[in-house]
Amino acid sequence: MKQKMSLFLMLFVFAGLLFAQGRKIEFTEYDLDNGLHVILHQDHSVPIVGVTVFYHVGSKNEKPDRTGFAHFFEHLMFEGSDNIPRGEYFKIVQSNGGELNATTDFDRTYYYEILPSNQLKLGLWLESERMLHLKVDSIGVETQRKVVKEERKQRLDNQPYGSFLEQTMKHAYKVHPYRWTPIGSAQYIDQATLGEFMDFYKTYYVPNNATLTVVGDFKINEAKEWIDEYFGSIPKGTKKMNRPTIVEPKQTAEVKDTVYDNIQLPLVLFAYHVPEKGGKDYYPLQMLNTLLSSGKSSRMNKNIVDKKQLALNSGSFNFSLEDPGLFVMYSIANAGVSADSLQGAMDEEVGKVKNEEISEHEFEKLQNQVESDFVSSNASIAGIAASLANYYNYFHDTNLINTELEKYMEVTREDIQRVAKEYLTPENRVVLYYLPKSEEKK
Repeated sequence: MKQKMSLFLMLFVFAGLLFAQGRKIEFTEYDLDNGLHVILHQDHSVPIVGVTVFYHVGSKNEKPDRTGFAHFFEHLMFEGSDNIPRGEYFKIVQSNGGELNATTDFDRTYYYEILPSNQLKLGLWLESERMLHLKVDSIGVETQRKVVKEERKQRLDNQPYGSFLEQTMKHAYKVHPYRWTPIGSAQYIDQATLGEFMDFYKTYYVPNNATLTVVGDFKINEAKEWIDEYFGSIPKGTKKMNRPTIVEPKQTAEVKDTVYDNIQLPLVLFAYHVPEKGGKDYYPLQMLNTLLSSGKSSRMNKNIVDKKQLALNSGSFNFSLEDPGLFVMYSIANAGVSADSLQGAMDEEVGKVKNEEISEHEFEKLQNQVESDFVSSNASIAGIAASLANYYNYFHDTNLINTELEKYMEVTREDIQRVAKEYLTPENRVVLYYLPKSEEKK
């Protein structure tokens, strides 16, 4: 969800500049009796505070015939509560000098407010209200049905290459729920009843499925008192949650397909199966991704875009998830360049990282990039709050916020070449060609 930003954002951005590189991030964490996990990090650099709630529910927890529920609730959670009038949630935060937003992915839904530090109590009350008293009624549901369907039209159906992620996941996964994406199906959202939405809310938006993180300028003892006041009495959820245990079978042959879209230029995509977030070879794969596509001097940009001038854009991302994910590479062709030529250039880059060990000079540069990216990700209140919640939920080690960089620095040149050889193989990948509809045979 996106809203117009206020001048308060200037202070929010400035706060990031005040976080010292390499400093240890002290935090306190504990559980309430109802299962809510709480993480607190104090920093008095600037008078702002972040309040975030990480709900451990994403699209993978949905039923195959009711996809899109987690994303639907990303919107519905702003409808209001028993004590917050409909449509007033944004107004309350913004009129008190704050910013707010929410995101949904395959594994979690995340909500946050960035507020002046004297409004911490307000932020905690707002989050506790929608955890306990969310307004799930026919008016809100029907309103958000329209909003979600319109969002799908704008972001996927009417956007060039908009089905990129949807097509990738559908081709890469056959049995695991990652085969559908968080945006879900408009058809299933239409078919769902009010009772189904209420049941989803009571199942997943409960304290024992949530992590509350508070970061910034506040007093620990005062925050604990308010957290207990607003969240301590919320009942623990008792409904059984859908936690998929199904394992996607190992892919043994290349999957190749063509998607005809309302586009002018071809796109070529590779998607390789890789281990889960924090699992075996996670860090070497992260560094391999940085090598291939981080910055103007990255291999894919330098060779495919600048040197050969075959693509307008070329890059990769290690799409690591809670369960095994994908390592994705893509290129959008220059005018007159065929998809086959583009694939050849991408295959050449894959061959290089598999067959040639990275030089010491390039490896040193890579380490510097990784260190810079790591420090930048924890250089703001919002970044620290998100990192603390992610490390606790995905890695089961909140202190990785202080130690994870060491794991990156332990990766060797040999490790990067090894994971490229192990995972970037034809039998382990999906290859998609996006071509103009005009090229589709009638």
